[in-house]
Amino acid sequence: MTTEVKRLIQVRTDKGARFKRDGYGKKRQLSDSWRKPRGQHNKQREQKKAKGALPKPGFGSPVAVRGMHPSGFFEVLVTSLKDLEGLDPKTQAVRLGATVGTRKRTIIQDKALTAGFRVLNARVVKTTKAKPAKAKPKKDEGEKKAEKKAPVKAKETAPAKKAVKKAASKPKAEKPEEKAEVKAEMKAPAKKASSKPKAEKTEKAEKKAPAKKAASKPKAEKTAEAKPKAAAKPKAKTTKSGVKKNE
Repeated sequence: MTTEVKRLIQVRTDKGARFKRDGYGKKRQLSDSWRKPRGQHNKQREQKKAKGALPKPGFGSPVAVRGMHPSGFFEVLVTSLKDLEGLDPKTQAVRLGATVGTRKRTIIQDKALTAGFRVLNARVVKTTKAKPAKAKPKKDEGEKKAEKKAPVKAKETAPAKKAVKKAASKPKAEKPEEKAEVKAEMKAPAKKASSKPKAEKTEKAEKKAPAKKAASKPKAEKTAEAKPKAAAKPKAKTTKSGVKKNE
């Protein structure tokens, strides 16, 4: 953008009158889009200063800058790839249509940027394919590390395996003696363990024995008490006639 174009754009902004319809602030349903006042007593039509300016030729922008975007390019609405044909990227900028979908939008936007056009309403479209692409190199690095570590582990385990084989080969010659000692050790605690339950059984028997004696004593007392009762019966003797005789 040349200095002359910048100067003309600044002139246009300095004039900068915004023409708003009369009464747009009084009623909510009225917008500020311009409508010519036609009332007989309308103060804006009568050009009262407080009611706002009317559009006049003096408010126009310079011809060289008329319709130009503040960036210094002329806008061109694009809705397909065909619309990009015949455009000059030095003087024209691209504005993508609102009705274009995201899939076509990304295609048109990428082609316009590669061709050197300025996209006034460019968007950053989030794609789901970008995430797996970032994650793949991490997995490859992990696999490479695992492959590098694998041979190291094999080297470390090789001497360990040899030591295990040597240790395993020695006890084979001492097997008969060790077996005899192990059997002797295993049998000895088995006998001790078997003797303990016998002692426990005897203790239980001793505990139960007094219980039996205690139970037998009351029986003897019962018999002793029963005998005198049987001896007392013959004291009263009866005769054939049924008369009792005192001894």
